[in-house]
Amino acid sequence: MDATPSQALTPCDREPIHQIAAIQPFGALIKLNSDWTIGHRSVNCAALLGLADLPAPGANLADLFTKDAMRALRGSLVRLASGIGVDRMFGIALVDSGALFDCAVHCVGERIVLEFEPHDTSEFVNHVATIGPMIAQLEAIRQVDEMCAKAARLVRMILGYDRVMIYKFHEDESGEVIAEDAREDLEPYLGLRYPRSDNPQQARALLVKNRVRVIADIEAPAAAIEPALASGNRPLDMSMSVLRAHSDMHIQNLRNMGVRATLTISILRQGKLWGLISCHHTEPKLPSFSLRTVAETLGQMLSLVLDRMLIDQSERLRSHGRDLRDQLMVNLAEGASVNRNLAMIAKSLDGLVAHDGLTVHIRGEFNRHGAAPDREEFAAIAPDLEAAEFDKAYAVSSLAAHLPAAHAFNDRAAGALIVPISRDPLGYLILWRKPLTQTVRWAGDPSKAKAVDPQDRLQPRNSFAAWEETVQGHSEAWSEEDLYIADGLRVTMLEVIVQMTEGISRERKRAQELLIRKLNHSVRNILHLIRSLVSQSGHDAIDVEDLATVIGGRIAALASAHDKTTRETWSPAPLHGLFEAEAKACLNGQTDRFTLTGPKVLIAPEAYMVIALVVHELMANCVKHGSLRERSGSVHVTFGECAQGGLSIHWRECGGPEMQPPARRGFGSTIIERSIPFELKGTAHTRFHQTGFEADFTIPGRYVTLAPSTGRPPHNVDKRGASAFPQFSSKASGQDRPERMLVVEDSMIIALDVEDNLKHLGVAKIDVASSVSEALLAIARHPPDLAIIDFNLGVESSEPVMAELAQRGIAFVLATGYAELGKKLDQFGALGIIRKPYGRAEIANLLETFRAKLEAAPGRMHANPVSVSK
Repeated sequence: MDATPSQALTPCDREPIHQIAAIQPFGALIKLNSDWTIGHRSVNCAALLGLADLPAPGANLADLFTKDAMRALRGSLVRLASGIGVDRMFGIALVDSGALFDCAVHCVGERIVLEFEPHDTSEFVNHVATIGPMIAQLEAIRQVDEMCAKAARLVRMILGYDRVMIYKFHEDESGEVIAEDAREDLEPYLGLRYPRSDNPQQARALLVKNRVRVIADIEAPAAAIEPALASGNRPLDMSMSVLRAHSDMHIQNLRNMGVRATLTISILRQGKLWGLISCHHTEPKLPSFSLRTVAETLGQMLSLVLDRMLIDQSERLRSHGRDLRDQLMVNLAEGASVNRNLAMIAKSLDGLVAHDGLTVHIRGEFNRHGAAPDREEFAAIAPDLEAAEFDKAYAVSSLAAHLPAAHAFNDRAAGALIVPISRDPLGYLILWRKPLTQTVRWAGDPSKAKAVDPQDRLQPRNSFAAWEETVQGHSEAWSEEDLYIADGLRVTMLEVIVQMTEGISRERKRAQELLIRKLNHSVRNILHLIRSLVSQSGHDAIDVEDLATVIGGRIAALASAHDKTTRETWSPAPLHGLFEAEAKACLNGQTDRFTLTGPKVLIAPEAYMVIALVVHELMANCVKHGSLRERSGSVHVTFGECAQGGLSIHWRECGGPEMQPPARRGFGSTIIERSIPFELKGTAHTRFHQTGFEADFTIPGRYVTLAPSTGRPPHNVDKRGASAFPQFSSKASGQDRPERMLVVEDSMIIALDVEDNLKHLGVAKIDVASSVSEALLAIARHPPDLAIIDFNLGVESSEPVMAELAQRGIAFVLATGYAELGKKLDQFGALGIIRKPYGRAEIANLLETFRAKLEAAPGRMHANPVSVSK
């Protein structure tokens, strides 16, 4: 019944902005052919490189660049093979003059595009340290609007623009400013709406591919690329360009707004553009290339945290919808009439899905409640509803816009959420909403964006002053959560009609409650895991280039794994798909170099994310150092059943360079060798042969199920919940640290991060355990002075460990996300609770609390709970 916004393309949507044959003049561009000869170059190349003459097309790059620069470019191509869109290099001497440049390298087909700009030595710093504190400030926030407001302040503080806005795209593809931080003298834009034409379709597509877009000075003349046309008489595709010039219409829009320089960071959710961080400056401004790289990493982090936050909020609302379904099942079971219980259904929906009226039409019976069309009015639209044959819930804000007969009652019931509840005969439950007179504050009159010139180009609006539009005859829009609940209601009604029993309903409710608890707990833990990944990856990062490549890949692997497990509501996911996705990203379609044999199996969500990080590191190392580094190299992976039950995974590389054990073990090697044994209690064995790297893993059977031949994977109902906890608030003085501490944590990455933080805070001896048995053994060998205990250790709880510590009079705290545990401190004998996710500041507060209690009671601290600031 509806046409999607993307179907109505404006002339601006058809403008080829990715084929602008020019760049911004603060850098230069060279496009190389496969034989390293120059195919295209910007006209400012010679001036930027300090050359006497502009290099001619066909010239060999090796005749211009130093050997070190050519070697660096070849290394960049190897990194591009791993699937990253753009590779970055910093402080490279390209020519003999010794001048240093920052470079961005990407590929267009088989051609190489090199962009470079002067390296500012005075401004170049390793910005890795700025990311951890920023994430720490965002991770404790649980509301989207509060997080966006905080992110706007942080971005403006780091990048220094006059105005930073965060705006979100609505379903009609218009954008609304939902957060803003700006100079006090600037007119506020908070709350303004921008029409979809301000961000046309091809611009949105580029923002998904290329997450950071900078314009240093809109008045600076562009540097042309020559020749202007590539093979086939087409302009060079500059979708991934860092320096790409901008369209005239966009420049005019910025002039209208009084903006001279901009920086845009994309916010993606599930691979789609959710919104933008938009930075404006009234004077020319160009942040350093390294700082722009950090901005891109920040956008990736913000996207991941936002996605988890929205999942958390959505699941909470959806869990209420499932409660409604169960309530209806109880009330309508045993053949009760849907028609006769319409008032009860309306009452049950109150506070869950906002509506003003209900209609039910099934088996020739008609009934209505509240603001809804009468029998005759409904009869006029019934044939159109039957012709549509809906198979799921469908929502419109104005039914009259699609069905002319609905104009008869549009003043009472404009919006409709249509829920099909039977097929033979067709039956419907429809929720109605009254029309609203809505006032939308636009950033300028959107109707002034019209095609008026002979070339049919969209002209920019010449005023961005707030302009209000009154919309009538439409109801409030229905949300995705409304549709989800409506689909659940549809399933419930179908079950009622086929006489589902009350007992099945109760069992379903218990299973769903367990499911939601586990998902919420995982959403909270993901924030701690993100910060720990940042901290641990920082040990391997030499500069911003390493940061963008290493941590970006790890977070992408983690996000992909989380998407696969949440796609079916936190269910087991196929292991084949995990390997195939990583291979596809690394091999650029050359799948014949990767083979995978063995049974198709499903991996439980708690194990899937661990294995995802291991597979990512195996693939990344194989591309950088192993068999996939050579064109003749290949990888063979085999699944099988191991002797102890469960799954065996065998990784074999061949055809690559001769392998030698590395002189230094990085964090990636730690993930490969320790993650599965530490977190899953499986095994991992690695070997370096001259013929190639080999690795063997075993996954315990409790995490593995055989994939069904048909249908979707079964749901895992072993779920736990999560909730917010108070934190220690006192400030640590750095004195009188415990000599030995015990950390009990089943996530290896989190455990490593806690261990590093404790060492930094002056704790000399630290024992780490991932299970009850390991923890009890550690206590028996070396009793600690203080312990941090994760309450839930996967398949077991740490209560035996807490009992042993309490019996020995050893102080400990619980590290957890379970709200109900806060009421059991007396029972466990814990000093207090440290809330997940936590970092160095919270650990420092814990040590200060320990020191203060030690001064009050010298000697070994008793384990009875004490009063701490929480």
